[in-house]
This record gives sequence, C-alpha cells and structure tokens, in this order.
Amino acid sequence: MLIGDVNLKWLGHSGFLIKNSKTIYIDPYNIRGGIEKADIILITHSHYDHCSVVDIEKIIQDGTKIILTADCQSKITRFNVPIKMEIIEPGQELDLGDVKISALPAYNVDKKFHPKEEAWVGYLVKINNLLIYHAGDSDLIPEMQKLTGYKQPGKEFVALLPIGGRFTMNVEEAAEAAKLIKPTLAIPMHFGSIVGVDEDAKEFKELCEEQDIRCEILEKE
Repeated sequence: MLIGDVNLKWLGHSGFLIKNSKTIYIDPYNIRGGIEKADIILITHSHYDHCSVVDIEKIIQDGTKIILTADCQSKITRFNVPIKMEIIEPGQELDLGDVKISALPAYNVDKKFHPKEEAWVGYLVKINNLLIYHAGDSDLIPEMQKLTGYKQPGKEFVALLPIGGRFTMNVEEAAEAAKLIKPTLAIPMHFGSIVGVDEDAKEFKELCEEQDIRCEILEKE
C-alpha cells in the first residue's frame, strides 16, 4: 500500500518491505526469489522466523546495512557479498540520512519465549512525515505507552502489531495495544503461517474499528 510517498508491503508473517528513497526490509522470512535488493535490513531477534539467513541472502547486495540485536551476529557472518552490520539494543537511535531508526523493547510478559533480559527489539522507522512502528515479537508492554510521544500533528503513524498469540499478543491484546498507541493506521502481522489464521486478522480489524482506529489487512506480496 502507498502511504504518502512510501510503499509498504507485507511479505508474510512479520516480514515487511518499506520502499522510498531506500529499500528497507524488516524480518524477511519465506520471501520469494527475485525480489529487489535491500539498502537496509532490520532484524528484531534471532529466532529462525525473524533472522532467516536463507531469506537475508536473497536480498543483500554490496553495502547492504543489517541492523540487528547482538544474539543475531553469529548467524550473519558468512555471506559472499560484503555487507555492513550494526548491533542495536532498546533505546538506541540511528540517523541514516533520509531514514531514522529507533529500537524499542519487545518481550513477553507472561511467556518464556521472549524474555525481557534478552534485549530484543521492535523498530520505529521515521521517513519524512511517516512513522512506522514494528512491534517485533512482543506482548502488550508498558513501554508501548511511550509511543504516543512520537506522534505529531500531520504525521501518519502506522503500527504493525503481532496478533497470532502463543508467542506474542493475541487478537484481543493487540487491539488493546492499538487502543494504547492510537496509530492512524493499524496493520496485523505474525499470522497466517506459524501461528494465527486469516480470521484472527479480521477479528483484529473489527476490534480496532470499534475503537475508531483505522485498520488494514495487507495481502501477502
């Protein structure tokens, strides 16, 4: 979908492509071959469905910058193409010219899959008048409240929220997160393959719209 001059595509699961002056991927997983090459790749944590070496290899080119958490570093070491790596942790911000990237906490509150002490992340990507928040693999956490401070009048604020349950928020919790964050647009993710089904996305959309939050379910590219 086109949001201003930024093209946002869902690649399935938690994977997204953000295209403007730069080509940015977040957590590419099970993506098709022949897809365009990346300027920047953002990895939220080391689990196989988020830090997929096979999929990263499909999109790297000479000079691709991979921003990742420390536990991913050992997996991203054996590419034939020269890349750049930068380790990030919650609270860090990177200024990449036209794109600014902030790392925010992502963790489970009452599950063991994503402990807070691992320092895994979600991302806030800032491009012109657009903010895109990718929550990573997270439950509804107190830190999400701070996202309201990033919003500014006249700016689009898109929230990409996991809805699959088991490893992350379920549908109801994701809707509560949307209510807390108050984005101009909510988009569900982390469903349709490993966990979660299309009906979950439809329910999420209904719950968002009950709260007057615009929601779109993207077709997998």
